[in-house]
Amino acid sequence: MSLRRAAREMKLSRTTIARKLVFLGQWAFDQLEVTNASHEPCRTMEFDDLETFEHTKCKPLSVTLAVEHGSRRILGFEVSRMPAKGPLVHLARKKYGPRRDERRRGRRFLFERIKPLIRADALIKSDENPHYAPDVRKHFPTAKYEQFKGQRGSIVGQGELKRVRFDPLFSLNHTCAMLRANINRLFRRTWCTTKLPENLNAHIAMYALYHNLILLEKVRPAG
Repeated sequence: MSLRRAAREMKLSRTTIARKLVFLGQWAFDQLEVTNASHEPCRTMEFDDLETFEHTKCKPLSVTLAVEHGSRRILGFEVSRMPAKGPLVHLARKKYGPRRDERRRGRRFLFERIKPLIRADALIKSDENPHYAPDVRKHFPTAKYEQFKGQRGSIVGQGELKRVRFDPLFSLNHTCAMLRANINRLFRRTWCTTKLPENLNAHIAMYALYHNLILLEKVRPAG
């Protein structure tokens, strides 16, 4: 929910909720790393970028997300700034000036952080983004890397689920759809927007821990 709604539900001030978001976000981020380290190294990883924005669509953000194939366990994520694209390019430059593209740096930070969680001979999967391959080869030199052509989104699943019978990146796309469904600042159409990237980072960290420890336990078969 939004910070305003959380403050109303818990009968606290919005300032208190905002401070707790940062505090609990850092705690959740640390706990996510601890709990992920307790698992066996991942055999198959899927990753891609989920796009959102801060305050306005002229200031987009990229969330690089890495997920374990099959279990849909979130291995890690990184929030990065990126320049506007498409019809908004000229308007964004006019209103806010040039905007740095931090996606490559964020992707490298993420890969460096989750490298201990991935087997050396793991299979790594992504779409056909040409910028991905050099970073994968640098951080996972002995892994097998496969890229798949992007598919059109379906009406359901916030556009993250694909309109195909078999999606080779289903674990990733299903997890992205769950992020958009459970974090209101990531809804496709919402008036609850991110004002600070670090707050989005905290919000995703809290959800990722809940996703791994609570949601996935409910759908995992017994035994």
